[in-house]
Amino acid sequence: MKPHKTKDIPALRVESPAFAMNGTIPTQFTGDGDDVAPPLAWTKPPNGTKSIAILVEDPDAPDPAAPIRTFAHWILTGIAPTMTSLPGGNQLPEGVVVGTNDFGKRGWNGPKPPIGRHRYFFKVYALDIALDSRGVRRDELLRTMQGHILAQGELIGTYAAAHQPRSSEQAGERRPPSHR
Repeated sequence: MKPHKTKDIPALRVESPAFAMNGTIPTQFTGDGDDVAPPLAWTKPPNGTKSIAILVEDPDAPDPAAPIRTFAHWILTGIAPTMTSLPGGNQLPEGVVVGTNDFGKRGWNGPKPPIGRHRYFFKVYALDIALDSRGVRRDELLRTMQGHILAQGELIGTYAAAHQPRSSEQAGERRPPSHR
């Protein structure tokens, strides 16, 4: 069977003054610190963009040595196409709509992995639809965006909680309660 072809999607450059690509996310932006969202910036989206969506997810849950699922930490929609940054912290610009993360909360829940060093993908999507879905969950967001992504980019940060075992075997459990 031939693989299904997908059109090439232009890239947005995503950055943060708080950490570099594949760098360690500072503690203040994690569950071990102030648990506030880091500042983000991205390049100008292409013409025809009607809204921006952001999804922050951890594909290493619960254990990077044996990941079971991708865990959503933050979902934002309704970002105006003229915006190219978020200031960080808990205040969001007017019009930005917060989805429901995998903690069951509407807001930022920063990294605090139960085991090992996890990767966190800060994904920015330029969409050809006005999407402002209050409370939207990860799977619904991904389905809704299908066929509507004009450009996308990502920034990857890493984090390991202090004094945590490196693997599920060392921790003596398979699925930590914080990632169920």
